[in-house]
Amino acid sequence: MHKKIRMIVSDLDGTMLNAAFQIPEENIEAVKEAAGKGVLVTIATGRMYRSALPYAKELGIDVPLIAYNGAIVKTVGGERIETSFLPPDVVRKVLKFVFSNGWYVQLYRDGNLYYEVVKETARAYEKASGVPGEAVGKEGLLERADEVPKLLVVTKDGPSGDEALRLLAEAFPDEIMVMKSTDTYIEVVSPGVSKAKAVLSLAKSRGIEADEIMALGDSGNDVSMLKACGLGIAMGNASENVKAEADAVTGSCENGGVAEAIRRYVLEA
Repeated sequence: MHKKIRMIVSDLDGTMLNAAFQIPEENIEAVKEAAGKGVLVTIATGRMYRSALPYAKELGIDVPLIAYNGAIVKTVGGERIETSFLPPDVVRKVLKFVFSNGWYVQLYRDGNLYYEVVKETARAYEKASGVPGEAVGKEGLLERADEVPKLLVVTKDGPSGDEALRLLAEAFPDEIMVMKSTDTYIEVVSPGVSKAKAVLSLAKSRGIEADEIMALGDSGNDVSMLKACGLGIAMGNASENVKAEADAVTGSCENGGVAEAIRRYVLEA
């Protein structure tokens, strides 16, 4: 039996959001009802802060948001609470390695999105995130290596994504942390950065213990927080590997699975 839940943290894509990148109305209602009862509710996402903020406002969240897989934590007013940037020399080394392998890569800096050239991959990401990017060429990426919270490597399919993950981890074993957020998205952050670390730090600042937190997610970059929190909930659409790491499984993101979990484990517990 878990302790009374005092904090809820949810991933966005594949969790809080449906396939149309919208928040189902039942999720909004459940979040607001939980917040009204004094439960802290926030978001932990691989997305840019700038991309996550509109959803936080739609949910009525006033707790700091966890973005870039935990590399940046900021209030809804834009104040930085925590930051963890990749060292510039590491950014440049990883970029050159990515270029040599012919992979597509995105760089994030100062709340902006940069890539080498305009491709369908870039356009698809811009549509999903609601953030327009800028093509700056290889040199332009290398020149923007300071204060980078995350790089995103995008591969053509799942097997090539697994291979890219392995190659990056082997090439930079002590300099980066790599994880998959989708079959084709490889997230690159500084060692030690994770949603779990950011969630626990934020909770501690509010006097909340790990076993008083419910975390919800669907992907590999959510596993750390599902395991670290008292109640880890995998979405019905999550992979079997993610479900195996969770304490329970709720409905899919298309069917208001977040609302289902909030009602079952928080509002009706």
